[in-house]
Amino acid sequence: MSGRNTSRPATYFEELYAANPDPWNFASSDYEKTKYAATIAALEDRNFHNVFEIGCSIGILTKLLSARCRSLLAIDLVETALADARKYCAGLPHVRFENFSVPYVWPSDRSFDLIICSEVLYFLSPRDIARVAHLATGSILPGGWILLVNFTGPIDEPCSGDDAAKIFIDACRGALVLRKCVRAESFRIDLLERQSQPIPR
Repeated sequence: MSGRNTSRPATYFEELYAANPDPWNFASSDYEKTKYAATIAALEDRNFHNVFEIGCSIGILTKLLSARCRSLLAIDLVETALADARKYCAGLPHVRFENFSVPYVWPSDRSFDLIICSEVLYFLSPRDIARVAHLATGSILPGGWILLVNFTGPIDEPCSGDDAAKIFIDACRGALVLRKCVRAESFRIDLLERQSQPIPR
């Protein structure tokens, strides 16, 4: 865990997108293609009713997820990224994009059977990661899944990818069970399932 104990502000990401509309090469890198394939594979053959994607960026993963659900809410805190996502996902009326940042704003009026956090948690402080975990647990339906994807290489962020995953999973203990953990060379995927009854300690 780094010495930074506050979440990255919106201005940090706005400056990145101002310099490069695809700052992490989501649309072209082999790493991203491999990660996206592993992310979709982790969902097995399941289709979903209501999906919530946190940190959609320019919409590359959003479009892949859209084929597996009836309704998808995708959010990001950078409006220019959302504008590109809307263009990339044009013609998909069941996909909606909104501009806000968790955990400060949360769609508490909706429930989901899939919530996905792909490479966003480690930009948050440990406290904010735990808050997202509690909010997600409250919004996921029984039998629903929460999918975490985290880069595991060295980064200069509030948390490492492994720390972010551990904080989230620990915060959900007693309500969610870890269904699977997939580790690749540079990323990990953790799939948690909401239980209908509390998990015995």
